[in-house]
Amino acid sequence: MEPQGPQGTITVARALDLPALRRGLPEVVSGEELLDRPVRWVHAGEAPNIAALLRGGELLLTTGLGVGPRPAEQRAFVRRLAERGIAALVVELGARFRSLPGPVVDTARSCGLPLVQLHREVPFVAVTEEIHTEIVNEHYALLRQADVVHRQATEVLLRGGGVPEILRHFARFAANPVFLETPEGHLLYAAGPGEEAARPGLADPLQVWEGLRARRGAEQPEPPAGSVLADIPGGGHGPGAVRARLTVLPVAGPLGPVHRIAAERTADLLAVVLLRARQEEELTARGRGDFLTDLAEGRIEPSEAPAQARVLGFRPGEGPLLPVVARLAEDVRPLGGGESWAALAHALQEELTAVGVPVLLGVRLPEGRVPLLAGLRDAAERGAVAERIAAGLRAGVERAWPDRTGPGAPVVIAGLAVGWESAGAELRHAAEAANAARGLPGRDWYDVRSLDVDLLLWRLREHGDLAAFVDRVIGPLLAHDRTARPPLVPTLEVYLRHAGRKAETARALHLNRQTLYDRLARISRLLGSDLEDPRTVLALGVALQARRHVH
Repeated sequence: MEPQGPQGTITVARALDLPALRRGLPEVVSGEELLDRPVRWVHAGEAPNIAALLRGGELLLTTGLGVGPRPAEQRAFVRRLAERGIAALVVELGARFRSLPGPVVDTARSCGLPLVQLHREVPFVAVTEEIHTEIVNEHYALLRQADVVHRQATEVLLRGGGVPEILRHFARFAANPVFLETPEGHLLYAAGPGEEAARPGLADPLQVWEGLRARRGAEQPEPPAGSVLADIPGGGHGPGAVRARLTVLPVAGPLGPVHRIAAERTADLLAVVLLRARQEEELTARGRGDFLTDLAEGRIEPSEAPAQARVLGFRPGEGPLLPVVARLAEDVRPLGGGESWAALAHALQEELTAVGVPVLLGVRLPEGRVPLLAGLRDAAERGAVAERIAAGLRAGVERAWPDRTGPGAPVVIAGLAVGWESAGAELRHAAEAANAARGLPGRDWYDVRSLDVDLLLWRLREHGDLAAFVDRVIGPLLAHDRTARPPLVPTLEVYLRHAGRKAETARALHLNRQTLYDRLARISRLLGSDLEDPRTVLALGVALQARRHVH
């Protein structure tokens, strides 16, 4: 099998296989295992000091006139070429040598330089033209492939995608993890190639970044050899200032010239997107939201989560964690994203700095959800911290979108105080409870335990039996309220909320007692139920809660 070089180049092996050189009956004398070296250019010459004229990567063609007659000269000639980093030395026999001298062969072997002898005369100009044409064609094919990647990334942007979607697209193309970082080395966003493009054994991008940091023992890890880096312009300190940096690490496979060209073009595209204000803050929040969602959905092992959270800047103490999920109201979610989401991420982050405990804040744009983890000193402060977080979330929404009207306050659900081993499950529980809390009376925040029945009913919302249960238990009452006044469902809800205490119910509804008694009697007749019976009261309460999910 022919050795393969970096993508987008012609190798020594490929050059020897082209017709012009094949006619010379090439024989590899040394460095057969190095024939995958890339050939940057072809040069022909006979000068003794020809090494000084080369830059490295050349395939040198010679008849040997400049090699020199003495062994010391021959060894020095080959050694200087090897030090220059040429791709290979090709010597045509006949004009100077009938066979290659031993010092030439031995020095080439010791220096690791591919050495080829041609047994038949060939026109060097034909060899040069053919290889140069091949190099240009390979480079053109490489540029076309990079253009395809750039065009696809542009289409992602035009379809409404942002920086995370562009980075994930590039990671799939490279089949390696991709990172966007600040010039100081702080991680903004990490993207992997996805399951369909990932190679076996490829770790989570945050694990890769943490492992690199641990090996280097530094806050700003240096990328390993073979990485691709592309600066993203747009900083505020002169025309050459760098706003961010795109880094691709060769974790699952090597990176070639096509990846470098594609990275530079992707960097130019990212520069345009990042012109929007506070994009870095939005990216950081979205990256943390992805991490928290992966943790909640079991895609991150609890044992690996603390290290990945440290990469994202979250360093809680030894105490428990408090998972919190806020669900934004439908009427205040920005339709176009962009600056609105950036403003929200910025406002929320600023407001939550006053909470007094470490907070890892994320945003999830598709669901309109804000998940976060807070580090507690002990479980006793759970309620107080949840109260401060809820206040910060409400203030952040109001700051980000001050012109919005209507019920814009987020629904905030606080989970239980847990360790890392249960943090994911508790985040998932809180997120589901936030969905189940739709239509509930507004509160500053909800304890997830108070929503257990609502959550159970929400999970059953697609099951036909739940709707049938609602219709069977309170159907006549719902039918009455669609056509008659006053509506009786609110009276029943307040009555059950006050545990059947009629005096308190009358005060809450601003009714005199006789009016309340009349309404309760009508409800009892419509439903054919005894409102004093505990089992009936339980069924009515569950049916009223389930009504929000099935109607």
